Amino acid sequence: MNASAIAASGLRKAYKDKTVLDGVDLNVRAGTIFALLGPNGAGKTTTVNVLTTLITPDAGKAVVAGHDLAVNPKGVRAAIGVTGQFASVDNLLTGEENLLMMADLLHLPKTEGRRIAGRLLTRFDLVEAAGKQAVSYSGGMRRKLDLAMTLVGQPQIIFLDEPTTGLDPRSRRTMWEIIRELVADGMTVFLTTQYLEEADQLADRIAVLDQGRLVAEGTADELKRRVPGSHIRLRFARRHELDVAARVLPGSTRDDEELALRVPGDGGVRSLRALLDRLDAQSVDVEELSVHTPDLDDVFLALTGHDNKKVNLR
Repeated sequence: MNASAIAASGLRKAYKDKTVLDGVDLNVRAGTIFALLGPNGAGKTTTVNVLTTLITPDAGKAVVAGHDLAVNPKGVRAAIGVTGQFASVDNLLTGEENLLMMADLLHLPKTEGRRIAGRLLTRFDLVEAAGKQAVSYSGGMRRKLDLAMTLVGQPQIIFLDEPTTGLDPRSRRTMWEIIRELVADGMTVFLTTQYLEEADQLADRIAVLDQGRLVAEGTADELKRRVPGSHIRLRFARRHELDVAARVLPGSTRDDEELALRVPGDGGVRSLRALLDRLDAQSVDVEELSVHTPDLDDVFLALTGHDNKKVNLR
């Protein structure tokens, strides 16, 4: 088992009569990607601000990279990197100058700063653009440069606040690959995102925050299994087979036009085997079988009462 990179218990924060965090508990394993989802006003940004020492909680405790927030905030800041949804790149500087500026801010020796900058420019495929002003960069290039700047200090934990907002699909997938590579190198990523597909693709674990409280946590598959609607779709070559299958599988819904049957079920190996055995006993051949489970949009709606198609998850 990996050690905890972030462990928080009972985090609370209120502004006057508005409670923003209401007893949040988190446990993020080292070397994993943890995604925090929630609608507007859920408390995601406040959670990140607390864990990165930008604001002090009213109650609760958190340990980040082995450092207690209340006891050693400097230790926390030295161990983390933060990339916001809006790039902190200086447009008037070149890509390389932005990285060297960050190295200077971290008081790195000049030689080491140049070495790290060169390595990051290569890693993020920015060598050809290194001498160009950042104002000329595309959105994807700016996001890559912004993340590279975060890595100059070689953090153990990276907080990514909506890292692919505004990117085209190709640039977004490039960023996903970079994030996966960082974790493969041993870093821990704490991710907030407005794209449920992004959390589904990247996160080892996902937490759903609503009105300051965690309403669910688990892997993407675990969360999907909590929502009703999983079913198995069977398609047959002949109507006779459809008739027999509908008779031996009570509770199923038939589609006569498609010669298909929708059968409630979780799609697990055991249940699939039992279903096919029942059909085989009746000499019914299945031409096509597919398993359908709720997606994270369904999970989000069920857990928070908000439709992600109508809610901006920032």
